[in-house]
Amino acid sequence: MKTNVGFIDRVIRVILGCALLGAGYYFHSWWGLVGLLPLLTAAFGFCPAYLPLGLNTCGTKAKE
Repeated sequence: MKTNVGFIDRVIRVILGCALLGAGYYFHSWWGLVGLLPLLTAAFGFCPAYLPLGLNTCGTKAKE
């Protein structure tokens, strides 16, 4: 897996993931678990959805 998620993108994903988890908890909805996706992609630094789109927000050359 190559890193394709940059620092700013990771910060946004962590904030969004926490907000979704919090909203799911507040509204007692299982849909809040969708917040795990941005948290996991931020933790691993890899977003599978970026591959077919050819996106890379990592400012440096991607690691292999």
